[in-house]
Amino acid sequence: MDDLREYAEPPANHLDVGTPPRRIAVRQRAATAAGADRPGVFWLGGFHSDMQGTKAQALDAWAAHHGRAFVRFDYSGHGESGGCFAEGTLSTWLEDARAIFDACTSGPQIVIGSSMGGWVALLLARELKRRVPATHFAALVLIAPAPDFTETLMWNKFPADVRRQIETEGQWLRPSDYGEPYPITRRLIEDGRKHLLLSGSIETGCPVRIFQGRQDPDVPWQHAMALVSHLSGDDVVLTMIQDGDHRLSREQDIARLIAAIEEF
Repeated sequence: MDDLREYAEPPANHLDVGTPPRRIAVRQRAATAAGADRPGVFWLGGFHSDMQGTKAQALDAWAAHHGRAFVRFDYSGHGESGGCFAEGTLSTWLEDARAIFDACTSGPQIVIGSSMGGWVALLLARELKRRVPATHFAALVLIAPAPDFTETLMWNKFPADVRRQIETEGQWLRPSDYGEPYPITRRLIEDGRKHLLLSGSIETGCPVRIFQGRQDPDVPWQHAMALVSHLSGDDVVLTMIQDGDHRLSREQDIARLIAAIEEF
């Protein structure tokens, strides 16, 4: 990890996305001659997180050192972007990701999805395959991926009184180990049902690498196993980290992440 020294990070620019427009903050590092012939890297963060987290910043330093293109952004209602978190849904955040991907990347991309970002990455891969002409990622690297989390990891596990509050009052404030409680809204749950993936085959059109902590309290390791069973490609590798948590932000975790990127 000696090459991950401090680098000046790119300034945040803003793009207007959607109707009415949402101000989405994006930090984009252009490739240099040293990395111009390598795939770019596109970061998709997690639910209620932002692009200034440990993994995203470590990847930015790595990209700067190796001359690689790197794009990261905050979903609406997150971090430096405008909008209200409680008004967000998976459809909203997928639209953000699609717009930033189209505006800020060119050529092959290695897409990294962390937690909810794994769900968004899989949905974005499906959309690209449906375009004419179809396009594909160079690779997907998923960290504690949480496809369908609004249904399988939230709604199906909520006690009856929490479900009742969401249905009647429109939201419930969920306690968090990472800060203040945050709202889980009825619109989030209902919108998530439009995007469920774990009921059939998932075709990504590219190699997939998954990192999952066995001690993850937020996305159980069995969820990663279920995802693997639905991925149709042959080139899928799941790395189970026995002592790993949800964030997988330790130095050894980041080293594994970078090694996966460098594979491609």
